[in-house]
Amino acid sequence: MAEVQPDIEYQAHLAEGHFMIQRGIASGVHHFYPRAIEPGTGRALEWVEASGKGKVHSVTVISRKPPLEPYNVVLVDLAEGPRMMSRVDGIDPAAIRIGMAVTARIVEEDERQFVVFVPAEEA
Repeated sequence: MAEVQPDIEYQAHLAEGHFMIQRGIASGVHHFYPRAIEPGTGRALEWVEASGKGKVHSVTVISRKPPLEPYNVVLVDLAEGPRMMSRVDGIDPAAIRIGMAVTARIVEEDERQFVVFVPAEEA
């Protein structure tokens, strides 16, 4: 039996343009970051497409010495329940607010795909 490598499977979904998260087959509870088995139960997980909707739970703005621009790191509560770390693009980092509605986007950087967020009104 092949070893389960959920992080590789997650990256493959992103490469195909799909933001997928896992859901417990028995419990129906959604989970992020990808795992081999459901936390707390040890039961099987399935991949489901995320809605891409979320709200900023927390934000940190990292200032850098000019000419480098500041950037942000956010925790986003996904509509499905899990929380994930990412960033919000398309807005001045200082304008990001806790509770702000955001929408997921898949971007490619350094030949890898990542989920970032944009303000929901720009989606």
